[in-house]
Amino acid sequence: MSAAFITGTGTDVGKTFVTAGLIRCFRALGQPIDALKPLVSGFDLAAPSGSDPAILLDALGRGIEPEALQAISPWHFRAPLSPDMAARAEGRAIDFEEAVTFCRVAAERTAGTLLIEGIGGVMVPLDRSHTVLDLMARLGFPAILVTGSYLGALSHIFCAQEVILRRALDLRAIVVSETERSSVPLEETLATLANFAKAPVLCLRRHMAGASNAAVFRHLAELIS
Repeated sequence: MSAAFITGTGTDVGKTFVTAGLIRCFRALGQPIDALKPLVSGFDLAAPSGSDPAILLDALGRGIEPEALQAISPWHFRAPLSPDMAARAEGRAIDFEEAVTFCRVAAERTAGTLLIEGIGGVMVPLDRSHTVLDLMARLGFPAILVTGSYLGALSHIFCAQEVILRRALDLRAIVVSETERSSVPLEETLATLANFAKAPVLCLRRHMAGASNAAVFRHLAELIS
């Protein structure tokens, strides 16, 4: 059994794109793979098409029936807010210890590799006293940090890298998922990132599917296997 936690510098940076791509890579290699998106906001169980859980289930080759969605994302909320706010809007609260146990049990039951996709950025609050980083630290799984190539991404990357390493977590890779129509040249972002990164830097070009990205996903799979 192996597991990895896929986090990000913020929301909409490509965590689900990376997680789904890794799932497909492991499946193509004939290796057992499973995935979770334990917490998700901005999600409607009655209309799941296009949501992060639905994308992951599709990559796993599974249907998006309510039972499957509940199994992969048990903490789901309608409002597109941080988990603590989205839960509060529904008169609910996230049980942090229950979330930790859920992920640990899933990892123990997985024959191959388990990918756990986080929600939002690494410091997003889950309740009054815990963040995504706290969940990562309690689980202790190797981390993959996903970011974009937008203006300001470098500061976000280095801040996220700093807090991850300060918690003594194993940062296996930093994945730059190219931001479409960014005002910053991707090559310049990668050049600067190389001077400060404390983990291997991989780059995915969102508008170029095919062999280039496939090779990156294979490399990433090797880093977490």
